[in-house]
Amino acid sequence: MMPPILAELQSSIGNKVIIMKMDIDRNPQTARQYSIQSVPTLMLFRDGKVLWRQSGIM
Repeated sequence: MMPPILAELQSSIGNKVIIMKMDIDRNPQTARQYSIQSVPTLMLFRDGKVLWRQSGIM
């Protein structure tokens, strides 16, 4: 389930962005690739590059 604030953001921005949720227990290789060590971790990408990241409770 997407947190309400992210669902609201997705509906207001539309198809300009993709918001997704990933289970790091099921995707450990991706978690290692991006050095994700705590949850939640939010990351913004552009052209495959990380522009911003924030980890932990927000």
